[in-house]
Amino acid sequence: MSITDSQLQTIFSSLKTAKDMYHQLILVVGPSGSGKTGILKQIAEKEKTSVINVNLEISSRLLELTRKQRKTKLQTIFNDIVDQAQAPVILDNLEILFDIELEQDPLRLLQHASRNTLILASWNGILQGKKLIYAEITHPEYRVYETSDTVTIDIDNA
Repeated sequence: MSITDSQLQTIFSSLKTAKDMYHQLILVVGPSGSGKTGILKQIAEKEKTSVINVNLEISSRLLELTRKQRKTKLQTIFNDIVDQAQAPVILDNLEILFDIELEQDPLRLLQHASRNTLILASWNGILQGKKLIYAEITHPEYRVYETSDTVTIDIDNA
C-alpha cells in the first residue's frame, strides 16, 4: 500500500503534539498489511533514527529466562530497549507484548515508557470510534482500550 503525503503530515503533526502530553505516545493503527511498517520506515528516515522490531529485540532477551522471569522482567527489558534508542523511538512488530503467557498490558507498557520519551508505534488492529482494538473477539490475545489519553492515527483514514 502506498503512503500518502497526508498520512505523513498527520504523523509529523502528531509527533509535535505528543511532545506536550503526559504520555508521549502515538499509535499508527491498522490491520496487518495496511502499510504501517512502510510509514514507520519513512518517518524514521526523515527523523534520522531507526525502526525497532520489538518482537526480535524482546524475544532474543527472553530466551535465557524462565517462564516466571519472563513475566517479571518484561517491563524492564522493554524500558531498556526504549531508553537505549534515539528519540523519537519508533517501534514496530509489537505482537510479543500481547502474548498471554507474559501476562502484560501492552498499552500500559507503551504508555509507561512514553512518559519521558516520544514513542511512535504500530498497532496491529483497528479503531472503532474511541475504541482501540487488538485481534478478533474470539482470539485469546483480544484487547479493547479507550483511546482518551493516547494519540491514535487510523492508517485507513489518515
